[in-house]
Amino acid sequence: MTSQLLQQVRLLDPVSNSDRVVDVLLENGVIHSIAQSISDYPPNTAVLDCRGLILGPGLVDLYSHSGEPGFEERETLESLVQAAAAGGFTQVVVLPTTAPAIDHPASVSWVHQRTAELQRAANSPLPTQISCWAALTLDAKGQQMAELAELASTEIVGFADGRPISNFLLVKRLLEYSKSLNKPVALWPNDLNLAGSGAMREGLESLHFGLPGIPVMAETAPLAGLLECIAEIGTPVHLMRVSTARGVELIRDAKRRGIPVTASTSWMHLLLNSTAIATYDPNLHLEPPLGNQVDQEALIQAVQDGTLDAIAIDHTPHTYEDKTVAFAESPTGAIGLELALPLLWQALVVTSGWSPLDLWRSLSTNPQKCLRQAPTTVAPGQPARLTLFDPQKPWFVDDQNLRSRSRNTPWIEKEVTGRVVQVWGGDS
Repeated sequence: MTSQLLQQVRLLDPVSNSDRVVDVLLENGVIHSIAQSISDYPPNTAVLDCRGLILGPGLVDLYSHSGEPGFEERETLESLVQAAAAGGFTQVVVLPTTAPAIDHPASVSWVHQRTAELQRAANSPLPTQISCWAALTLDAKGQQMAELAELASTEIVGFADGRPISNFLLVKRLLEYSKSLNKPVALWPNDLNLAGSGAMREGLESLHFGLPGIPVMAETAPLAGLLECIAEIGTPVHLMRVSTARGVELIRDAKRRGIPVTASTSWMHLLLNSTAIATYDPNLHLEPPLGNQVDQEALIQAVQDGTLDAIAIDHTPHTYEDKTVAFAESPTGAIGLELALPLLWQALVVTSGWSPLDLWRSLSTNPQKCLRQAPTTVAPGQPARLTLFDPQKPWFVDDQNLRSRSRNTPWIEKEVTGRVVQVWGGDS
C-alpha cells in the first residue's frame, strides 16, 4: 500500500466551491480522508509539508496538438504526456490533425494502443490521460463527412476538426447527423477567405508593424452564422478559440437566448494582446491572432462571468527550424502545457486579483463540463485526480526544464514563477 499525507495544503474544490487549508491523506490512488488535521495514518506514509502549496482537481485541456503520428520531431505522445503532467494536466484531448488524421476507428484504436504501450513501458499508470477528438470530416479537411456513427462507437470524447469548416451546408448536415450520436461537437468559427494572408489582428498595430491584418469579422461573421445554425438544429456545440470582444458579445447573447453552446479561449489570448508583436517573435504568430487590448479585456471578463466556459491550452509544437523564419512566414501556434498554469496564476490571481477558485475552475472542472464529463470531486472515497502546485517556486524555461520536444514559446530562456510539484492520475 502506498500512502501520502499532504499537511496544511490549500485545497481548491470548484465542485463544492470551497477554498480551505486542510490535511489530505491519499491511499492507493484514492482520497482517503480530508480534515483540518490528520494524525492517524498508516506506517510508511510519505508526509509532505504543503504549507503555501495549492491542491486542486487535475487540470483538463480541451484541445491540443500531438505530433505523433506523422510529426514526431515536434512532439510524441510520450513527450506530450510528460509535458502535460509537468504542467498539472491529468487529461489532454488531442485534435485529429495528425498524419494520418484521426478520422477512422483504426486511428482511434492506434492512439489508445500507443498510450497503452507507454503505460506498459513505464510499468505504471500514466499521470495524464490522453483522449482524442475524432475528425468531423475526412482527413479533417472540411470537405466530406467522416463516418461519424462508426467513430461514435469508439473511445472518443467527441468530434472536432480543429480547423475551420467553410461550407455551411456541410456544417448543417454535420450538426443534423451528429445530434443523435450524443457526443460533444467542437467547431472553430473562422473564415479563411476573410482572414486571407493576414498574420495578426487588423488594426493600428498591424499598420504600425507593417504586417497584413486579419479583420475581426473573420471570426464574427462565421460565428453569427454558426449560432443561427445551432439555434435552428438544436445540436449542442462547443465554440473553440474565441478571440474577439465582438465574439464574446455574440456568445453572451446566444446564451441568453438559450442556444446550446459552450465556449473557450486560449490561455495566451488572456495574457497578451497585439502590442506584444512589436518584438516580431514568431512564437507570437498564433491562430487566431492575438486581439487588441479591448479584446483581451473582454476575454478576461468573459471567463470570469462564465460567458466563456473554459480556458484551453491549444498546445501546438513546432521545431526550431519551423519557427526560425520571418513572423508572417512562420507556422502558427505555440506550446503551453507546462507554462499555462504558472503564467495565468501570476497574471490573473496575483496581479489582477482573481479568485484562485475561478482560475482553477476554468482549467479543470469547466473543461470537463464542456466535454460532458462528470467534474472531478475532491472528497473522501474519490479517485485522486489531483494537481499539487507551488505558486511561488521560480524556474527557468529552457531545454533542461521543458518536457515538450518543442521550444516554440515567447517565454523561452525566461524565468517563470510557479511550478507543479506533483500530479495524481487517479490510479493506484
